[in-house]
Amino acid sequence: MAAKLPSLAEQDIGAILKSSGMTLLSSVGGASGPLFGTFFLRAAQATAGKQSLELADLQQMVQAGAEGVVARGKAQPGDKTLCDVWLPVADSLSQSLAHSLDVREALQQAAQRAQQAAESTVPMQARKGRASYLGERSIGHQDPGATSVMLMIQALAAAAE
Repeated sequence: MAAKLPSLAEQDIGAILKSSGMTLLSSVGGASGPLFGTFFLRAAQATAGKQSLELADLQQMVQAGAEGVVARGKAQPGDKTLCDVWLPVADSLSQSLAHSLDVREALQQAAQRAQQAAESTVPMQARKGRASYLGERSIGHQDPGATSVMLMIQALAAAAE
């Protein structure tokens, strides 16, 4: 993806996200590639033509991406997947929008919510994905997909500072 960035410099946010999604789909194995690729492709649709993002755009982008991940992976909250973070982050951004927070404040709250949500996967038993094969042995470990999403949101919040 880093090699593609110079060619995307003049593109809108939707095009950049679409390129990211296609790269993830074509180069990341397992379930992660399709799930993260789907997130970015749905986010791209929500931001097509945009050169900058307001909080409402960011909320729509995350909501669309999260819904895409749920549809692709057939996961629900509590299944111990990355959906256990994407959905609360989308909700956090909706609440921030309703309370007229600025983007930085909204992302800080979303990052806190992402951390809480990722940590909430520790006592869960995985019901979807590769970890579901572990059954009860998945209890006591934070879900890697949820952790990945948490780290992405934390990085986004840090970049907005």
